[in-house]
Amino acid sequence: WHAEASTVLDICINQGEGFLKIVGEVGTGKTMLCRRLLASLESEFVPIYIPNPYLSPEGLFHAIAYELGIHLNQANSHIVLKVIEEELVQLAVLGQKAILIVDEAQSMPAETLEALRLVTNLETEKFKLLQVVLFGQPELDIILQQPGLRQLLQRVTFSYQLKPLIGNEVKDYVTHRLVTAGYRGPELFDKKAMDVLASASKGIPRLVNILAHKSMMCAFGKREKKITKSFVFVAIDDTESVSRSRWGFSTSYKKVVGL
Repeated sequence: WHAEASTVLDICINQGEGFLKIVGEVGTGKTMLCRRLLASLESEFVPIYIPNPYLSPEGLFHAIAYELGIHLNQANSHIVLKVIEEELVQLAVLGQKAILIVDEAQSMPAETLEALRLVTNLETEKFKLLQVVLFGQPELDIILQQPGLRQLLQRVTFSYQLKPLIGNEVKDYVTHRLVTAGYRGPELFDKKAMDVLASASKGIPRLVNILAHKSMMCAFGKREKKITKSFVFVAIDDTESVSRSRWGFSTSYKKVVGL
């Protein structure tokens, strides 16, 4: 699942592409992919992880410095940026590569995104001192189209869009999740149940997770080993973020699972 995105990220980062952007709707797995990237980085990479980027330009510089082990409480932005550059040069001398990873990048103010461009300017004659990976919702693309951010947008060397799961991908995804959790038995969801699950979730992994989990809890509550569409309908009814008007009936989730 999202193997293509992971492969693309690995290749681009190892080739020193410089500035990468990953965009996807809520629930498509951006944060999971971000965490997977952090966990898979080789030892020569020094990650600088910014999970909450609603920062001022000065706040961004101090956050980067802090992640690099630099503490400059009262220093102004110019001094902090200079010290960051010196630290990045030292890392490069030691054969290490710094990589800035920003999650929920659409939350970063425009002036802070522009300040990010100053960080991407840090380079030697041979290579960039800092690679950048932005993970964000589609609003990030809209923000980057602003005239004042044109220069930053031009720095983006590779973009990737995470899309909802389609067709058999939902089934494959659920199977993968079950195997990862240690399940080795026969298929739990029958075909009709899986079809309803795929349709109701619209292929959004987060919703697939929620509905699949609730469906399994319903079946467990009834001591059933096979999950049919009726259990998925109950899960849908209990999930506010999924419209159930088209399904035409309502059943108490708590009643089914025995709560």
